Amino acid sequence: MAASHFSVMVKELSQVFVAGPPVTRALGEDVTKEELGGWEIQARNGTVDNVVDTEADAFEATRRFLSYLPDSVHELPPVTPPTDDPNRREESLLSIVPTDGKTAYMPRKIINAAVDKDSFFEIGSQWGRGIVCGLARIDGRPVGILAGDPFFLDGAWTADVCDKVTRHMDLCSMFHLPVIHFVDCPGFACGVRHETAGVTRSGVRAMAAVYQASVPVCAVVIRKAFGLAGSAMFNPSKAKWRYCWPSGNWGSLPMAGGIEAAYRKELLEAEDPDALLKSLYKKFDEIQSPFRTAESFYAEEIIDPRDTRPLLVDFVHHAWRTLEPGVRTTGYRP
Repeated sequence: MAASHFSVMVKELSQVFVAGPPVTRALGEDVTKEELGGWEIQARNGTVDNVVDTEADAFEATRRFLSYLPDSVHELPPVTPPTDDPNRREESLLSIVPTDGKTAYMPRKIINAAVDKDSFFEIGSQWGRGIVCGLARIDGRPVGILAGDPFFLDGAWTADVCDKVTRHMDLCSMFHLPVIHFVDCPGFACGVRHETAGVTRSGVRAMAAVYQASVPVCAVVIRKAFGLAGSAMFNPSKAKWRYCWPSGNWGSLPMAGGIEAAYRKELLEAEDPDALLKSLYKKFDEIQSPFRTAESFYAEEIIDPRDTRPLLVDFVHHAWRTLEPGVRTTGYRP
């Protein structure tokens, strides 16, 4: 099950484990099948992708997952007749991202506003929750979806988020699905807990998975894009596109913590470190603007958020011309 492209469990009915209760009991753990390998364990650690309430729901989830994929890697994904206006502009996107740069917002609302109505199928919602993954259609064409979720550690890439990115990018590459990445990432998660979990190795693997992807990726920078994780927003393919919202905020390090690191010596030597730190924050806050980046040609285009869907429709049509069926090979993966 863990080796499959997609897996689903039924709550209170199915379990997954490497050995059952009789074996664990002999080892000193007296637990039930549900306590050992029920959905609350396996869906939250990423062993299983999705969880449903009934067996009928499991079959429906499976049918829906397969509907986005070709019959084999030797074919392209199935294109269905468009059911949504390709030029639809959602007014709600103008105000969906809070202007303070800190308050969380609902990334799934952005996804649903940009893709064909009712076409988003989420995968792995119970684990790696700093990023939303799934499949959708744009003008009838299947695509993969990534979107940072600021509700969970501000969208920082933890070890499990990195594993989730790696798995999803490999799935999309294998079945020739262009990827739409709604970027909001403050960087890799920092601290002893995350280093203990192996965020460094998992992070490098996730970056490699993005860069090795054989399908076009379109990045839409919604808010934050900092550090190495923030830079891993798309691959160097010939159909590499990037759009940025005016709410975008990016750089090597976020100001919070970054200024302290960059000016550590000056702050240590200052007579009034607090006053100096406050003046530095004021100075950099005044020059912080995505439009400065665009003027220096480091961002291709800053767009009206309402234009996101029409531009993604354009991207997907261009991306489709570059797709090539066949077996995908992957280079060295750290």
